[in-house]
Amino acid sequence: MPGPKLTKLELQIMETLWTNGEASIREVQEAFPEKGRPAYTTVQTTVYRLEAKGVVRRVKKVGNFHIFAATVTRDSAQRRLVSDLLALFGGRTQPVMAHLIESGKLTLEDVKEAEKALRKAASQRVGEIAVK
Repeated sequence: MPGPKLTKLELQIMETLWTNGEASIREVQEAFPEKGRPAYTTVQTTVYRLEAKGVVRRVKKVGNFHIFAATVTRDSAQRRLVSDLLALFGGRTQPVMAHLIESGKLTLEDVKEAEKALRKAASQRVGEIAVK
């Protein structure tokens, strides 16, 4: 599976870094809505944990603080989350799809995009088999 598992707070911090490219701990903390904003020290500890996991890095030092940037892509993190979610269902996609449909979160446009992706993936698999 790609990349380490990230908590909800870690993902929120990563979202700020993906959106801004680079940010200090203060900038990350201030990106949270004022209501329910985590303490500076909480964000700082979490950023350092992300750094230990290898998903962020220090890119420069300005005065007495560091600027951080993501080392994993949003796409990679999302793929990990989806893989983890599907693992909860034994790898079966049907329960997830059924929930998305019932909740109204899956649109016809989403289905059309999924069909395109399925066709593309199927044609790539056929191409890979032909090469072997």
